[in-house]
Amino acid sequence: MAQILDSLKDGSANGSLLCCYVNVASKVQIARVTNIENWYFERVVFPGQRLMFNAPAEAQLEIHTGMMASSILSDSIACSKLVVEAEEPLIEVMSQTEVRSVNEPKSVSQAA
Repeated sequence: MAQILDSLKDGSANGSLLCCYVNVASKVQIARVTNIENWYFERVVFPGQRLMFNAPAEAQLEIHTGMMASSILSDSIACSKLVVEAEEPLIEVMSQTEVRSVNEPKSVSQAA
């Protein structure tokens, strides 16, 4: 499910990229963009979770790995390297917790 909580300013929406980051680590991470003026983006990313977001082309995603009562900057990735390609399958949002591929058949529930 896509959440647009920190929308980009009007002028930068034209050059925004749809990006995807996957936490492949076994620890909780914080994903943060800090190099875009007047825009705040920070999310908690659990192990195995995918984070999809819109960001300006010049944005840098910082990955902070959580430790006991602290965090360490473990990576800095250009958002231009996290762009979702158009060939990837489209998804349809069913509810807050269920997402299925558009190509999957819809299940039919039968009343007992």
